Amino acid sequence: HPVGIWTTANGRKINYKEAGSTLNKRLMSHDLFMEVMTKFDRERIPVRVAHAKGAGAAGYFEVTHDLNDICKAKVFSKVGKKTAVAARFSPILQEIGGIDTSRDARGFAVKFYTEEGNFDIVGLNMPVFLLQDPLYFPMFIRSRKKNPQTNLYDANMFWDFVVRNPKTLYNTLYVFSDVGIPDGYRHMAGFSVHTYQVVNSKGETYFVRFTFKPDQGIKNLNSSTAQYLAATEPDYATKDLFNAISAGNFPSWTAYVQVLNFYDIQCAGFDVFDVTKNLPEDKYPLRPLGKLVLNQNQVNFFAEIDQLAFCPNNLVPGILGAPDTLYEGRRFAYADAQNYRLGKNYENIIVNKPFVERWTYNRDGRAPVKYNYGNVPNYYPNSYYGPVPYKEDHIVDLVEIFEGPGDDFIQPREYYTHTLSSGEKARLINNIVDSLVGVTDPILKDHSVKILKAVSLDLGERVYEGLMANQTRHY
Repeated sequence: HPVGIWTTANGRKINYKEAGSTLNKRLMSHDLFMEVMTKFDRERIPVRVAHAKGAGAAGYFEVTHDLNDICKAKVFSKVGKKTAVAARFSPILQEIGGIDTSRDARGFAVKFYTEEGNFDIVGLNMPVFLLQDPLYFPMFIRSRKKNPQTNLYDANMFWDFVVRNPKTLYNTLYVFSDVGIPDGYRHMAGFSVHTYQVVNSKGETYFVRFTFKPDQGIKNLNSSTAQYLAATEPDYATKDLFNAISAGNFPSWTAYVQVLNFYDIQCAGFDVFDVTKNLPEDKYPLRPLGKLVLNQNQVNFFAEIDQLAFCPNNLVPGILGAPDTLYEGRRFAYADAQNYRLGKNYENIIVNKPFVERWTYNRDGRAPVKYNYGNVPNYYPNSYYGPVPYKEDHIVDLVEIFEGPGDDFIQPREYYTHTLSSGEKARLINNIVDSLVGVTDPILKDHSVKILKAVSLDLGERVYEGLMANQTRHY
């Protein structure tokens, strides 16, 4: 049965004659045509400059091991506590209409609708980020998107950025490894990447990184299968996630934290706040935290997934964020992007709206403004009944850190030499060779091989041999 009578946006009922045809009628006085066409012309909103294509779902997070000893955030305060969540997964570089099986890092973002406000973890399916300096994030994105002249993906741009920015090496190895093409979103892990500062009820400070491991197991696609799916099922990961939830096969992840104190930081031997560095699990063991379960598909994709807005500055008491410069840059960039894409009142969109009552001094602007806080004073301080700050015990500020250049080769070398199996190394090398074959600049190709040799002589030489086997004219 129909849900109801068709009406205009203003509520006037539409009759069959009006809905039947506009032929032989004056269009400018045909209210239904004017409404349909003007609304259609304005359907699209600005797309995300990165992570444009994605999928998501809603569900809950259940605490299995509390964090009371290190963190006072109520979301992690009690075993058995459940908190509503929304999650979005996305390749970084694919445009809307692109493929789900590209070789790329994936976004792994989770919004916790806590009793103290929304808390967002905006992470990746890889434990390390691509760079340390936020100034170069737009440059990185442009280097891996399409050439401004040809509008084609350009291996020269990709490898030129890698060669000139060795901090990208560790993440680049991950991208060309098996995990560079996950077998759908249900079979990939998630990492917060940043080392967060947290504080407990006593005012004591600790530091944590979050990890989510899929209970379905980690599965990846080889390049040939990914290429086949790109042609036959371009929305493979999106379809897999939606169909699994529809069938009652709810994907879940076990959440962990790695915990450090000030002494651990001093003894680490490297900058634990450097997002291009991993925290080794043998040195900083995973501490169980809870379960992330996605059990609810969207009813409307645009309303619930496309408008879902994540920001690293969405924090709750007890979680201060991360002290590194990239995190600071992301706090601004994400909020600024959402203000541009969805409008300054994007927190009023249902999927972004906290479950708690809010009292702010934000007013007016583009819809949705809701009731705009009625007649509550719109300035602070005031002598009337406007909202006031609360008093917090044990106020703790983010620590200040010094961020040096560090060694960009030790961890990539360890990863290649000791973490990867012989089969994983072979596939990594084949994937790198396939990419470097597309480099048309012989000097750049030579520099690319040299920087890989700086990671591992074995890696660089085997890539060189692979290029020779492909009979490139430059070797």
